[in-house]
Amino acid sequence: MAKVSTYLNFPRNTEEAFNFYQSVFGGEFIGAGIQRLSMVPPQAGQPPMAEEDKNLVMHVGLSILGGHVLMGTDAPESMGFKVNFGNNIYINLEPDTRAETDKLFKALSAGGKVEMQLQEMFWGDYFGSCKDKFGVQWMFNCSSKK
Repeated sequence: MAKVSTYLNFPRNTEEAFNFYQSVFGGEFIGAGIQRLSMVPPQAGQPPMAEEDKNLVMHVGLSILGGHVLMGTDAPESMGFKVNFGNNIYINLEPDTRAETDKLFKALSAGGKVEMQLQEMFWGDYFGSCKDKFGVQWMFNCSSKK
């Protein structure tokens, strides 16, 4: 069955970010849990992996709401990556109740920035947005009146 997930790249703090997301949403990391870069076999024509990179996250996944899976990896500059957080990605959450919306919004905005407070919108839903302390942008849209 087809599904959609969101994949996030972090410079060197994926584990910290995903431990935070796990504290918000609960659940366990999917499959083998946090997989490390030390699992990557040596690549022909590539220099050996730096010791300080071996414990970084190669892959992690966490189910959040409605079966949506949030995945992530470390993408350090030492391996040729340059992570740039911009305004091009939001993760849209549609909780079942306003109480759950309030709880998730409060937790994800803690230490970050509220862009739009949760409020009644012209389309009839309860909506707001924030950027969490890791720079990831979240939108909340709750159609329930409860």
